[in-house]
Amino acid sequence: MKVLIINGSPRKDGNTSLAVEQMCSVFREEGVEPEVVQIGNRDVRGCVACGGCFEKGKCVFDDVVNELAEKFERADGLVVASPVYFASANATVVAALDRLFFSTGFDKTMKVGAAVTVARRGGCSATFDELNKYFTISGMPVASSRYWNSVYGREKGEAAQDLEGLATVRTLARNMSFLMKSIALGREKYGLPKPEEHVMTSFIR
Repeated sequence: MKVLIINGSPRKDGNTSLAVEQMCSVFREEGVEPEVVQIGNRDVRGCVACGGCFEKGKCVFDDVVNELAEKFERADGLVVASPVYFASANATVVAALDRLFFSTGFDKTMKVGAAVTVARRGGCSATFDELNKYFTISGMPVASSRYWNSVYGREKGEAAQDLEGLATVRTLARNMSFLMKSIALGREKYGLPKPEEHVMTSFIR
């Protein structure tokens, strides 16, 4: 099994990376292969709603988002880890996720999603909610832990002192591994849920 981990921090080996590595160690123990892609230090522009992806099958801006798309399609789960900027995910993360989820046509149903947020003090809950919306609009079950998936620390390495936060993300990785394995067994025995016909309702009359 494979899980794609998007690290949204621009800082190499910062507190977000520390949290991600805690998860990777558990995934490996559970027989799940993690792949980490750090995008916070990459140039990623936002979606311009051009619709070109409907024709090309991928985003017209050929950057790390299209690289992520190929990895995401092969993965059984997706973790998005982001530092908190003004009670929101890093702008690079938001731009990448907007384009990643909009431009990819493959079925994401039952791929497991999980969000991890890292902050000095506040804004984690708002960012956590923001990231989970990408999963819940795509038919992706959301993995949970024993607390909201937040780790605290400002200066490089400070997150190592947040023992509760690190235990939370390790628990998240164990729960996510179990959920991915369970879904794989369920898919084999029962198949995926029958999809409804897609209907769009306009609120403009």
